[in-house]
Parts: sequence; C-alpha cells; structure tokens
Amino acid sequence: MFTSLTDEELLRQCLPSQPNQCFETLYNRYVNKVYRRCLSMTKDADQAQDFTHDIFIKVFNKLDAFQERSSFSTWLYSIAFNYCSDQLRLAKRLPTTAIEEELEENRAESTETHLHEETLHIVKQAMDKLSQKERALLRLKYEDGMSIDEIAQLYDLKPSAVKMRLKRSREKIYSLCAQHVLN
Repeated sequence: MFTSLTDEELLRQCLPSQPNQCFETLYNRYVNKVYRRCLSMTKDADQAQDFTHDIFIKVFNKLDAFQERSSFSTWLYSIAFNYCSDQLRLAKRLPTTAIEEELEENRAESTETHLHEETLHIVKQAMDKLSQKERALLRLKYEDGMSIDEIAQLYDLKPSAVKMRLKRSREKIYSLCAQHVLN
C-alpha cells in the first residue's frame, strides 16, 4: 500500500494517522542498508545488529523531528553514522570486560573465599584441641594484640617463657592443621 510513496510523502501522509505502519515501511526499506553501514563501522555482526535496532528505535522516537531539509535516507544515515561513532568512541573510553572473564573472576573469588573459610574452620578445630592456657595465650597475642611483655606481666612470666609457649602453641596448631589436610 505504501510502497509506491517516496519516504517524504509517506511521512507527510501516514505519520500523523498511522505511525506504526509508516515506521514499519521505512524500517523494511532501510534496515539492511543501516545494518551494512553499522557492520562496516563495527566489523562485528552482533554489534552491528544491536546498533541497527538501537538506531531504528532512536529514529522512531524522532520521526516527528524530521524537517525535510535533506532526504529521509540522508537523515537516517547521518543518525546511523553518528550513533555508531559515538558508541565506538564510548567503548574505547570505558573499559569493558568480557562475560567469560567476569565469570572466571567470580569463580576464582568464590574458590578463594571457600578456601579461606575452610582454612578458618581447620584452624578453629585445631584451636579447640589446645589446652585452655595455650588458647588464652594465642588469643591475647593474636586476637587482642597484646605485646609479649604485657602477656608476661599478666601471667607473671618472663618474656622468653611467653615466647616459648606461643611458639609451641603455634607449632601444635601447624601440626594439627597438617594432619587434618593429610586426612
């Protein structure tokens, strides 16, 4: 029905009363040409397809702004060229990550988190096997951040005795953790 009309006649006659049919006719006339323009600029078929759809959405929203200063096709091609140029320029400025890379990073983080949690669980089990005195010394030093001298004063011990007890407690934990890992 509208195929015999020029683009400009189609816009004048049909846009006010039948905007969807008007747009569909123009879309069918130019979709392949716009796609080829996008493909020549992007060198990527999927991206060219996406850009083509984006361009036609933009054109549909601006059809009433077309003022016939040039032919419709010239107006459409300039929108297509500017849109592709803007998107390509923006892509160069903004770092993008491929979905596969992002998934791999998430998997690595998940594995790392799992290993960290498992290590904490093993250390907690090893701590539970220590005597109350050994646990208390380790907690004062490593959780509460007390110095060797402060712990020595608290227990009325020499600093060298505190160091030796801490060393032995750490060695027990290492040994218990190693046994757990081997089992």
